[in-house]
Amino acid sequence: MMAAMLASAAHAQTSYAPTQVSADAGSTTAIAHWQIQDSAKAQQSGAEIASFGYSTEGWYPVSGRATVMAGLMENGAYKNDVFYSDNLRAVQVPDASGNLFVTPWWYRSEFTLPKNRAGKHTLLRTNGMIASADVWVNGHRVADHATVAGAYPVHELDVTNWVQTGANILAMQVHPADPRKSLSIGWVDWNPTPPDNNMGPWRGVDIVQTGPVELSFPQVLSALSLPDLSRASLTVKVSAKNLDTVAHDATINGTVAGVSLQQTIHLAPGQTQVVSFSPKTTSGLALDHPKIWWPIGMGEHPLYQVEITAAVDGATSDRATATFGIRSVSSSLTKQGYRQFVINGKPLLIRGAGWAPDMFLRNNPARMEAEFNYVVNLGLNTIRSEGKLENQHFYDLADRNGILVLAGWECCDKWESAAKTGGEPWSAADEKVAENSMASEARLLRNHPSVIGFLIGSDNAPPPPIAKLYVDALRAADWSLPVISAASDQATAETGSSGMKMAGPYDWIPPAYWYADKLGGAFGFDSEVSAGADIPRVEDLVRMLSPQEQEALWKYPNARQYHASADWSPFAVLTPFDKALAHRYGAPVSLADYVAKAQLDNYDNVRAQFEAFNARMDAAKPATGVIYWMLNNAWPSLHWHLYDYFMNPAGAYFGAKKANELVHIQYSYDSKSIVLVNHALDDIHGVQASIRVRNLDGSVRYEKHLRGIDLAGNHTRSLATLPTIAGLSAAYFIELDLASADGTPISRNVYWLSTRPDTLDWAHSNWYLTPVTQYADLTALQSLPTATSEVRATTRREGNDDVTTVTLSVPASSKAVALFQHVSIRRGAHGDLALPIRWNDNDLTLWPGESKSLTARYEARGTAVPVVEVSGWNSPAQSVPAAVTQKADP
Repeated sequence: MMAAMLASAAHAQTSYAPTQVSADAGSTTAIAHWQIQDSAKAQQSGAEIASFGYSTEGWYPVSGRATVMAGLMENGAYKNDVFYSDNLRAVQVPDASGNLFVTPWWYRSEFTLPKNRAGKHTLLRTNGMIASADVWVNGHRVADHATVAGAYPVHELDVTNWVQTGANILAMQVHPADPRKSLSIGWVDWNPTPPDNNMGPWRGVDIVQTGPVELSFPQVLSALSLPDLSRASLTVKVSAKNLDTVAHDATINGTVAGVSLQQTIHLAPGQTQVVSFSPKTTSGLALDHPKIWWPIGMGEHPLYQVEITAAVDGATSDRATATFGIRSVSSSLTKQGYRQFVINGKPLLIRGAGWAPDMFLRNNPARMEAEFNYVVNLGLNTIRSEGKLENQHFYDLADRNGILVLAGWECCDKWESAAKTGGEPWSAADEKVAENSMASEARLLRNHPSVIGFLIGSDNAPPPPIAKLYVDALRAADWSLPVISAASDQATAETGSSGMKMAGPYDWIPPAYWYADKLGGAFGFDSEVSAGADIPRVEDLVRMLSPQEQEALWKYPNARQYHASADWSPFAVLTPFDKALAHRYGAPVSLADYVAKAQLDNYDNVRAQFEAFNARMDAAKPATGVIYWMLNNAWPSLHWHLYDYFMNPAGAYFGAKKANELVHIQYSYDSKSIVLVNHALDDIHGVQASIRVRNLDGSVRYEKHLRGIDLAGNHTRSLATLPTIAGLSAAYFIELDLASADGTPISRNVYWLSTRPDTLDWAHSNWYLTPVTQYADLTALQSLPTATSEVRATTRREGNDDVTTVTLSVPASSKAVALFQHVSIRRGAHGDLALPIRWNDNDLTLWPGESKSLTARYEARGTAVPVVEVSGWNSPAQSVPAAVTQKADP
């Protein structure tokens, strides 16, 4: 069956050009392409495969960071889309020649070295291998798979003696991966397991050219004066290694923040020395009025660069650079025992979500940049990585955008087997890979101002010897940031208490849950939590589900969905979500109806989660952090995302975006209070607020206007508490507006509520949900009359982007509120959706006589006139052109 799925045409020998290695000392050149083949088909020895003249006819040409599966997909090896329906299941069936992904695979490439190599050293750097590899250069084995092992360790091999000017051959026999048996990457219940277990050089392989003295691991530590932030002391370090068999004197020169650095050192053959500069040796490293790096919403994110060279006998031997930011990060435990992060002396509420890379670990810098744009647009300030730690580009984007990163190891596979009762103990080889992994990640992360800590465990803290191993490796790398035992409420001797809770839920609960003073309620630091299912919009469901799966999604709540979770997981069915949807909004009558109700629920629930933590951020029992589980998906999924795999923002996205406004007005489900939230550091003055409670027919049952409101930066304020209101319809609305003193809108928020509350059965909670004994009744929303909505739209060109402005108006003559109007943009009347796209707001609710303008930014592409599509809960769908009226300046 597998053989039938693989493309039948033979793959001709690749014609791509060899990787050209730079002649400059201190250069790093990534291997750009490989040819790969199953060792069951390429059965020759490594010496033969890594020699000139070996025929690679039938091999697959792939990109430089491709895993085996990703490489096969690059070659169109599967006739069916592996992301659609359950097509991926078939990939896991062995082909006629054996089990495709349980035998080693060969990676082979050619690189060309420049002339004039006298005195130069050529180094081969592997940046992470899943699971391990034997490495050959020009017919010589230069490392075995016991050495080059693990997803994260960086290994550098001096191959000078085996390379030559001109063409060279590099071959790697990559051994199969199994996250239960090796320290690689696993996927738990996020999505199906990749058939190849991500085997391959997923972070790439580099060819490094250096002179006799190599520079490595440049680092800048900054000590910032608090609280005035007026001075910073910099310490610059770099490792210098003599690669020769004779001694050398090396002059180390550099610049940082406009300060010149210089030091001459003597290195014995093979010696490594850490060269350090500080205010004691270089007075200029005591900076006055430095540029301070702040998280998003709290200030700017300026970056500095350090550049260092090593010269031997007057010639440049090597170069090293690093980018860094000046900021202070600390954390401590509140009196209730929860972790509180403090940046530059200011406590902040961590508002984040869990990161998922592509399921096949495909490298796509443009997509990653678009995802960071979404994080900024969502108003989040943090990303948590539970394993699946990313490459340099990810952290550079976090630095530039002011997004904090909370990194750490993953759960539920080899990484935590030694911490679990009955788990498989680690061998000495495992411990070595773990130590190398921690050291390599520390060196990658430590200069990035976005990184605020490392979790050495996820669901479980590591056992004592492994915890010590991690902490010792971090200390050896001059790690200056918090080290946290686990994402759960556990401790180690080296790190103390984690100060985190992992109490669930991961499945559906009502919005009011988040205001409870127990389990996953809004207090302390919740490291991963959400109400589970996040249903994409219809256009995405038809891209990922077969017609039969689409029908099952809305008709059969107990049906297993391949795109929900792993088959063994309780999340493989959406029963709690579907049951709640039917009780609260009415049983769905079609896929479109199901999706419309799901969007209302997702918006409402995600908004409530973030708002509850907002409300408690400076309470007596404070909320200090919340990580929505999750930010994105590794593949098309019905679960756990703020935006789906196709990057199409839906209800969950706009609920999160609403809650995470920098200055925000919100309703509290527990106390019925109206709360202002200011996440910025600057105080606000003289703002005004309007509060309205409306019946289903739009009549105002309660109204209050407040003026001259002040709110301190990084604080909340309760404005009012809603009284008991007589004569409310079974389903009713709360409409909140916040504006500046001159009437400029700041925040608008609309809630749909029931006079019958959701009731939770706390006593029967489990690790992933709390049962509900009574559901709120919002079914009356189905009876809303058809609303009239008017749409106007124009587009202007700004650089490489189109910016479309859409004005939604509900005329005073409309029979009803226009509930939950969603706006999309297509590239032409029948074109694709404009994605990714960043809206300033969406999913709007407007009453007769109200109007609101929205803006959207997306990449300009082609000449088709953008078409705006508007659909609503109770208003007819309509489309209007949004012609480009303003071009970019020439």
